[in-house]
Order: sequence, then structure tokens, then C-alpha cells
Amino acid sequence: ASIGSRSPPRPRGSSAPYQMKFVSLPDRTQVPALGLGTWRLGEAPERRAAELDTLRTAFDLGYRLFDTAEMYADGRAEELLGEALAGRRHEAFIVSKVLPQNSWVKAARAACERSLKRLRTDYIDLYLLHWREQVSLPEVLESMERLVAAGKIRRWGVSNFDTADLKELWSIPDGNRCAVNQVWYSLGSRGPEFDLLPWQRERRLPLMAYCPLDEGRLAVHPALTALGRRYRASAAQLALAWLLSHPEVIAIPKAAHPGHLNENLAAARITLSPQDAAELDRVFQPPRSKQRLAMV
Repeated sequence: ASIGSRSPPRPRGSSAPYQMKFVSLPDRTQVPALGLGTWRLGEAPERRAAELDTLRTAFDLGYRLFDTAEMYADGRAEELLGEALAGRRHEAFIVSKVLPQNSWVKAARAACERSLKRLRTDYIDLYLLHWREQVSLPEVLESMERLVAAGKIRRWGVSNFDTADLKELWSIPDGNRCAVNQVWYSLGSRGPEFDLLPWQRERRLPLMAYCPLDEGRLAVHPALTALGRRYRASAAQLALAWLLSHPEVIAIPKAAHPGHLNENLAAARITLSPQDAAELDRVFQPPRSKQRLAMV
């Protein structure tokens, strides 16, 4: 099955269509390599109308992958997304997350039901354990599989798991049914490249990159700004294009207003030359040793 296969409209001022890339999940579902994050949405009532408009505009522009969590604004981000997708939910691929303290069997069912209600849907496409903490992985797996069997979620995955955590998960029967690992990955935070990304690549486990712009820092980075002039692109677009050049990576940047939505989508059209990719490696050096997994 393909999710979000409809081509987005052309960017303003450009005659070239977006060339959206897709990433294959382990069950062969095709999802867009570029989605939209909702972290920090729903936190301020005075911004609610504008945030709702941004989410609706994102869908109109062609976004089909949306990432949220029960933790974001205590569920209000899920509520915003549910309202924005009302009547169009079947065309979207929704990712949400359960808190570690809600990951045991009975609590997970209740937490999932609350998320479903806020999202105005009867299923979640991909449900993630938000982070590891001191949870029993066999019990988490049981919780997730029961939710799949009940039709509450289509598939499950994890977030903020390092290599050792994934190895432990894979040692459990059916642990390899995990569909995605979502971690902080960007030009400025390349730690996953040392061992985590290669481990996932070998097992065809996609990596979903949150904070792909380092919370906005890459959008104003002088080296990216200078290089962007060659492509008539912004620093943020180059940072996203670099991520999208990895075949197994899905990026979920947040966009504060419609202009950023268009800009991020247009990054899918950029193909970095080998020389420019090498230049980025000189500025943002790949890891030479194991690094602690960055988290936010």
C-alpha cells in the first residue's frame, strides 16, 4: 500500500513539480520520506487558530505523514491534528507515541484509546514507545501486539532507542516486527551514523529523524546559507535535502507557518552533488567514535 502518493502542488515561483521520495517500511508500506512534526503545537491557546490553519495548509500542499505524541502539550497536539484532518484522515499516515509509564498492557490500551479519541480516528498507522526508560521490553512488545490485534494500531515502533536497545529488542521473539526507530538525526547531530544507522540499514529498519534542523540552528548556519546560493535554496532546505539523500531516512521537521511548509517540501527536489556532499562532511564531520544518542 502507498500512503500519500498524490504529488504535492508545484512550489511558488517554480515550474518544476515536487519529486517526493518514499521509504519502505518492513511490511512494504510506502510512506513519504518527508513529514510534518507537531512538537510544541497546542501549548498556547492564543496560537491555536494559526496552528490549526498550518496543519490544514500542510495537508492541502501535499503532506501526508504527520508525527505527534500523547505527551505533546498533554494531548492537545493530537487534538489539533485530529481536527485538521477531519474528513481526510484516510489519506494521511499518522504517527503517535505512548509514554513509557503507559506502555504496560492495560495502561497502553487506555493511553491508545485516549489518543484515538483526540485524533478523531479508530486506528493509528504507527504507534511508538516514546523512549526506553526502565520498561520491560517483552511487556511493551505484548502491549503493542495486542493493540495491533485489536485493530487500534496498524504497526508499532520505538523512539530514542540506541543500538544496544534495538539489539535487546531483536533478541525477544517478534521484536523484529518493529517498524521504525525515531531518533534525533541531522547534519549537526550525526552520532547515529557510527553504529545505529548501519545496524538499522542491515535490517531494513527505517530511521525517522526528528529535529532535522537542530531546533532551527541549521536554518541559519553560515556554511549552509553559503552553499544554498548554488542551489537557489535556503540553509534549511539543504539540511533537509542532505537527510533525504539517505534512502532509509524519514525526516519530520516542524513548520511554524505556511511559508516553511512550502520551503520544506521543495527540499525534496534538491540533489546534492558529490562535491557539495563532501563539503558538508568537512563542515559537519561524521562521527569517528560512538556518541551518546542525542535526545530532546
